[in-house]
Amino acid sequence: MATYVINILPFSSPTCPLHSEPKKTSNLHFLGNSLCQQPVTLTSCKSQIQPVLAAINVEEKVEGEIGKEKPKFRWVEIGPNIPEEQKQAISQLPFKMTKRCKALMRQIICFNDKKGSLRGLLSAWVKIMKPRRKDWLSILKELNKMEHPLYLEVVEIALLEESFEANVRDYTKIIHFYGMNNQLEEAERTRLAMEERGFVSDQVTLTAMIHMYSKGGNLTLAEETFEELKLLGQPLDRRSYGSMIMAYIRAGMPEKGEMILREMDAQEIRAGSEVYKALLRAYSIIGDADGAQRVFDAIQLAGIPPDDRTCAVLLNAYGMAGQSQNAYATFENMWRAGIEPTDRCVALVLAAYEKENKLNQALDFLIGLEREKLIIGKEASEVLAEWFGRLGVVKEVELVLREYAAG
Repeated sequence: MATYVINILPFSSPTCPLHSEPKKTSNLHFLGNSLCQQPVTLTSCKSQIQPVLAAINVEEKVEGEIGKEKPKFRWVEIGPNIPEEQKQAISQLPFKMTKRCKALMRQIICFNDKKGSLRGLLSAWVKIMKPRRKDWLSILKELNKMEHPLYLEVVEIALLEESFEANVRDYTKIIHFYGMNNQLEEAERTRLAMEERGFVSDQVTLTAMIHMYSKGGNLTLAEETFEELKLLGQPLDRRSYGSMIMAYIRAGMPEKGEMILREMDAQEIRAGSEVYKALLRAYSIIGDADGAQRVFDAIQLAGIPPDDRTCAVLLNAYGMAGQSQNAYATFENMWRAGIEPTDRCVALVLAAYEKENKLNQALDFLIGLEREKLIIGKEASEVLAEWFGRLGVVKEVELVLREYAAG
């Protein structure tokens, strides 16, 4: 099955042109095809130079979506008297970037809203330079690389431009960004704007919405979107299933998440290791030892080798459930499997004995550790100190251990 990966890095929040509220910027990746170098002729040079010359000192009017005039933007030549930081940014523009793209990049780097709006700037560039999608992608890629604060605003303006040739994946990336930042309303508005332009929400888009609702704690909308996803009639992938499992985990309903996990197993789809471990933690936190053991077994069946952290989560489940014997058996099994127990694991076994007030078994456990030359650390020592302190047998225990060590 295909796996969809969207890389997001948060930046500062410019004003969003699609919506009326401030928006944050993102590190959405628009990957364009590399530009081919054309043979240099007098005709080609002239055709490249003329648009640049025409762009200097030209005042453009930008028509609004409903016929209203937008504020004018005066496109002026960038002179030498600009801040050093802007000079540095301009000097680092790619050598192979086309002149029309460099012209816009210089204007964005030196942008000042006193000269006009960003929308006006981009509209002037479109009218003068007649860009194609590859030009937009070149601009967006460079702004992304620079982590420019106007990046997302440029992206959203680009979506409305015919020359950008927007597709559903461009919108999905913005939706995912808003979801990562818990901006549910903005994500929903972006999806609505996308569908109003005739784009249909596909599996990737709906999965991003489920993840967003899951993270925001809105289980009802997550379930509704998951059902909408199934109605597409396409096989679901591990990311789609995993997003819904995480929604149930965050809602404190690990058993429903486990049901989806079984559904995945029936279709021979393996969830990611992070989903298995999240489900294991969910059972452990509530002290459901049986559920934790089932997921632990599923982890191994999925070919994911358990480590000391995974074992510690299972130990915690047995401790909370008051099953010290199972906790000790788990500790022994991990040791036999070659997983070196950490001090955290030792502390969890001792805590399990403490919960059932099994002092003698705890002492036998400590003696066994001593025999294997395993020295307990700070966390396990604190568990012992608190437990023996409450029992008032600190000196007696120290004597027993000292006599054993001497023998």
